[in-house]
Amino acid sequence: MPINRELLDVLVCPVTKLPVSMLDGEKLDTLNRLVAAGKIHTVDGEVLQAAVTEGLITSNGNMIYRIEEGIPIMLEDQGITVDQLDNN
Repeated sequence: MPINRELLDVLVCPVTKLPVSMLDGEKLDTLNRLVAAGKIHTVDGEVLQAAVTEGLITSNGNMIYRIEEGIPIMLEDQGITVDQLDNN
């Protein structure tokens, strides 16, 4: 379910207050490959078990937030640091 464009225009990272945009297909593919390998965890240390269907990324490219069933999960402890994608 695609996220509402008006909602996307007002969403910001809960920590940095930076705007977010949709995660591109290449990063999403990399993220899901690493999720399947058990190498991705949230800020609070929870290892992701399920593939991410959609995501948001901060404008500085440092943090990813999942979208589940059209609902952005914009909680600080549920963020995924992008450096996990770069380091694997």
